[in-house]
Amino acid sequence: METIVSGKYVELAYKIFIVDKEGDTMIFEFKEDKPDHFVFGNEPGMLESFTSHLEGLKAGDEFDFILSPIEAFGERDPNMVAVLDKSLFIIDGEFDSERVYEGAFVPMMTAEGMRIEGIVKEITSDKVTVDFNHQLAGETVKYTGKVLNVREATDEEKNPPHHCGGCGGGDCGGCGEGGCDNKEGCEGHHGDGDCCHKDGNKDGGCCHKAK
Repeated sequence: METIVSGKYVELAYKIFIVDKEGDTMIFEFKEDKPDHFVFGNEPGMLESFTSHLEGLKAGDEFDFILSPIEAFGERDPNMVAVLDKSLFIIDGEFDSERVYEGAFVPMMTAEGMRIEGIVKEITSDKVTVDFNHQLAGETVKYTGKVLNVREATDEEKNPPHHCGGCGGGDCGGCGEGGCDNKEGCEGHHGDGDCCHKDGNKDGGCCHKAK
């Protein structure tokens, strides 16, 4: 039976929890009928602390581990909170209030052309404050689950289409191509800019990836 090593295609079913003094709070689940999947050792930005707990496992094996904030997504960085001109969110001459509001997750581009996602914290008459910290920054995170499948990855799986996720700070050049659409062009592949948010309503794909 094949084990998880670099170059293997892996499918996992697991639950993700935030751990604090009040206990464990589940924030996302990859179910067996819709598992997380990736080529081990070939995913940019994947947390070494996550992969180290998986290496050597085989289909049927279970895992249960906790990562501290430093091991997981780091502490919150105030420098990752940007105060942007409201004009960056103007579409057809008007502020895009349908997609840009307090609590909304908005994709943007850095000056270097890297796609990033942040949460809108405040909107004033001329500014929009966006927090680009990873949504799990500062959190202790627990993963419990099971390995469903391990096999040799195909060439296509080893060379997927260009990823649009990434890390960034406040040096933003404006909304992504086509405006502040909800990660258009980033859907359908684990980790491509989609983070597990505390409301449990997002993809969950980068819950093991550094932003």
